[in-house]
Amino acid sequence: MKTNATLLTAGIITILLILALCAGCTSPAPGGNETPGAGATTAPASGGNVLRIATTTSLENTGLLAELEQVYESETGVDLQFIAQGTGQSIDSGRRGDVDLVLVHAPALEQQFIDDGYGINPRCIAYNYFIIVGPESDPAGIANMTPVEAFRTLYAAGTNETAGVAFVSRGDNSGTHNQEKVLWEEAGYGYDTEIIDAGAWYVEAGKGMGDTLILANEQQAYTLSDEGTYLSFADRLDLVPVVAQGAELLNRYSAIAVNPEMHPDVNAEGAADFINWLISDETKQMIGEFGTEEFGKPLFTPLYAPECTEPPFNCTCAEPITT
Repeated sequence: MKTNATLLTAGIITILLILALCAGCTSPAPGGNETPGAGATTAPASGGNVLRIATTTSLENTGLLAELEQVYESETGVDLQFIAQGTGQSIDSGRRGDVDLVLVHAPALEQQFIDDGYGINPRCIAYNYFIIVGPESDPAGIANMTPVEAFRTLYAAGTNETAGVAFVSRGDNSGTHNQEKVLWEEAGYGYDTEIIDAGAWYVEAGKGMGDTLILANEQQAYTLSDEGTYLSFADRLDLVPVVAQGAELLNRYSAIAVNPEMHPDVNAEGAADFINWLISDETKQMIGEFGTEEFGKPLFTPLYAPECTEPPFNCTCAEPITT
């Protein structure tokens, strides 16, 4: 009996071992469609259902991106992944192929991005204006000057150590920072040689627009801001617009796809679809109404043809991208 029991036990163990070995030898389903599990590789970020977008902090700070994201994702099921940073950084992300498209507002940087072969299918979307904001007391006395006159006066007051005069710059190669550089140059000053080291009155924040406004408010300093972000932060600020007129303050926003010939892994089709959605009449209407209820005026003005093709815009805003 003992021998029979021993043989029975050995047989059971042998069967269990054979079953375990067979389970380990099971092949994946045809085509390698294994069920993802521990250690499985997920789809790349540039997959068809994900769209990576490098964008300006001003678009994020206003809340417009959140609204666009909610509507587009609900309509299409595409996962929009925004990376908010300065325009210069956003374009650098596009050059590296880290994103599928950029939403930016620095025409000179945009054109270089396109000329270098990294950006394709540019479409201008909307515009607003930059404004110079500062303390209500206006210690530099720049209220209602032209932007260039205001910058000359700020420089003179700052370098002469006029009490209460300070200027906070984005200092981050963003679209706003680049426009600031243009204004200093038009005022007759070399940015790298005369402004950066102009003295303690000139402060580089190295931050996004919202954070720069908060810092300028803390220091009761002047700064250059896009109007949309200023309005969305106004209830937290003592600063007021002191210069808000002038062609130099035009602020145009554009969408540019990353060239798949430079980066084959980008979601080129998804980028084209999203840009086409942005320039549709329905989306432009949404952009044109954004902020009206809360601020009493829209934060952005959508661009339509033929206005967009003429000065001062000189861009394409209505022609769909063929996919």
